Amino acid sequence: MRITGLALVPPPTAADLPKVTPELLASVLARYSRSNEGIHKILEKVDLANPDASIDRILKFVDYGHASIGGLTGGLAVALDDVSMWLAYKIFDIATMADGQESSTRYITMDAANLPAPAELGIPDDLAARWSAVMGRAFAAYHAEYARLDALATAQPSLVRLPPDAKPAVVTRLRKNYALDRARYFIPLATRTNLGLVQSSRMWATTVKHLDSLPHPEARAAAKLIRDELLKQSPRLMRHSFAEKSFEAQAAQELAASVSLGLARLSTTPLADDIWVQVDRSAPPWLSAAQPVSEALRHRANRYGHQGLATRRMRVTFAWNNMALAELRDLNRHRTGHRYTPLIQAGFYLPPEISPAPHAALLAEQADLTRELLQRGSPAYVYSLLLGAQTPFEHSTQADKFIYEAELRTGMGAHFRYAEHLSTALHAFFDQVPEAREWVVEGTAEPE
Repeated sequence: MRITGLALVPPPTAADLPKVTPELLASVLARYSRSNEGIHKILEKVDLANPDASIDRILKFVDYGHASIGGLTGGLAVALDDVSMWLAYKIFDIATMADGQESSTRYITMDAANLPAPAELGIPDDLAARWSAVMGRAFAAYHAEYARLDALATAQPSLVRLPPDAKPAVVTRLRKNYALDRARYFIPLATRTNLGLVQSSRMWATTVKHLDSLPHPEARAAAKLIRDELLKQSPRLMRHSFAEKSFEAQAAQELAASVSLGLARLSTTPLADDIWVQVDRSAPPWLSAAQPVSEALRHRANRYGHQGLATRRMRVTFAWNNMALAELRDLNRHRTGHRYTPLIQAGFYLPPEISPAPHAALLAEQADLTRELLQRGSPAYVYSLLLGAQTPFEHSTQADKFIYEAELRTGMGAHFRYAEHLSTALHAFFDQVPEAREWVVEGTAEPE
């Protein structure tokens, strides 16, 4: 694991602007909010060459409940190399106000050398060899299915949804994506990936505190490395980033709930799709919803257009019973509202193009390993899961965000399984909000 902080510098066109460090920015803007002087008057009182005295004088407010000052530091960028896919999922789960990206499964090295050592993940010593063997067999299944599917798509180009007049390079890329996106369900969740995240010092402090409070050694190791990097840019605010009792208590309760549910539902049998959508249009009697849904939606030229109050005030909660971790990795990055999953294996998804029979022994071994870790109450059970593991996943937000997500995840180039899940959710939404049907654009996810 390697963590790198990225320091932002102004472009040449901003050479005449005042230069501030992240914490000086926070302190100056904090003073700005408590003064009727302009920003330049405040900056005149700060020694930009030696800003520490001004920073310390103002940032003490953070210790007295004014945590919002920590949000004024601007975006602090951190790159995290070689963390597990589980840790990447967890960071996005925690950091709901961050902007970030994770490496696609289409561009990650897929072999056992790209796994952390069992001890780094907290795999019990007596299970380490068994875990390594199961993960190795999972990678072998991935490579075998990728080779078979790529050869099949080469022999039968009609399997790949190619755009008209596609150039040879595009044909090759889409054919490979066809195979990569269907073989990926054998990828271990422990596989190393990379992610970059940008958020304020306040949110970084909360993220690192949360990571430091988890029972997973990898999370605590990442917390220390991230903190060490951010101390270079925001030393005062990052002192609020250590493990805290309330975070630890909730992490323990969530682990216990996942272990109990995981043991009760552990299975390698694929779960049929089930969707739950709840729409709440209620409004206060003295502030009723007056705008029709059609007026909230019809003025958009595309999914990025601004929606009206009718959808922005409407609450939507949607959940799937069988979200494979392969899809969860991406859908979990929709930041609005609240997302929740117990992260268990209640079933195992394989696309129709892959027969489960040749892989039954592997999946049985993997499930037995998961069961053993769950029975021990080990947080390391998450590292025994493969991306085909199906888990319940719930997301609550507003209707405008749901509509955006549904249009995006069924739109051009969306993964085929995203499109299936979001299409089902969208039609359940239409059942409750039929007047939206005319104005919401469900895509076909073409090309692959």
